Parts: sequence; structure tokens; C-alpha cells
Amino acid sequence: MEGLAERAFRQYYGQVFRYLRRRTHNLDDAEELTQEVFADAAVTLSRMSSPPASLLALLYTIAGRRFADHARRQSHLARAVPLEGAADELQSRDYGSEVAGAIREAIAGLAVEQQLVLCLKLIEGCSFREIAGIVGATEAAVKMRFQRGLRLVRHELELQGIEP
Repeated sequence: MEGLAERAFRQYYGQVFRYLRRRTHNLDDAEELTQEVFADAAVTLSRMSSPPASLLALLYTIAGRRFADHARRQSHLARAVPLEGAADELQSRDYGSEVAGAIREAIAGLAVEQQLVLCLKLIEGCSFREIAGIVGATEAAVKMRFQRGLRLVRHELELQGIEP
């Protein structure tokens, strides 16, 4: 099992790095997370009595968890930044800054899990399967969080008189 971690690194580093690079949109973050993935994999493999059925699946599972941790850290940092001035910068041609601000407030009022799922789906364009791997939940749970989060955002916007 000792050489398995080294083989995994040589064989799959590029794939894991590209996976994380697409999600983080930051070269440094992707590189750091990739290193964490292989460090975690080495520890996991050293504790296993037999090799996993799919080494790549193990690496993607670890990568998804590392990215979820990273996204949570980023989410906490993002909440510390005031959103008031952002509405002026992100004016929409169709709706204006008032609607953009209302949408931001409605999303900010959601549970963190729902915020993450909505952003990964609507902004990042991730599939429900990818999101499930990232957040460590089932695909059905992710779909439910998305539907409930979207319903709550729509309801909040309707209360403010904003409709599609």
C-alpha cells in the first residue's frame, strides 16, 4: 500500500488539480487543495488493509470534501463583507440595482447549506451530482435544498413586490 499513494499522485494529480481548479477559479487555491487531497489520501491508504476498488473515486471523494471545506471557509469570509455597495456595481439592465439587492438579501437570509447549493447550481453551473459530492450529501437532499431555497427566495421577492 505504500507505493499506492505515490502511484496515485503520479497518475491522477492532473485530473484532481483540474477538478479543483474548475471549482475554485483560483490557481493557488486549487494547488493547495490538491496537495491536501493527496496528503489525506496517503493517510487514508495507509490505514486501509486492502486497496480501494477505485483509487480515482477515492481521490474525487476527498477532493469534494476538501472543496466543501474551502467553500464553507469562503462563505464565512464573504458574509463578513458588506453587500450594501455591491448593488451599485451590479446593476441589471432589466431590473435595476433594487432587484439585485433584494435577490442578494433573500439569498443571504437562507441557511448556509441552501446558499451554497443555490450558488453552486445557478452561478457555478454544477450538476446536482457534483454538488452532492462537494457538500457531502445525497443528490436527493441537494435537490431538496435547491428547491426549498429557490422557493424561499421567490417568496421573499414576492413579499417585496418583485415578480418575474
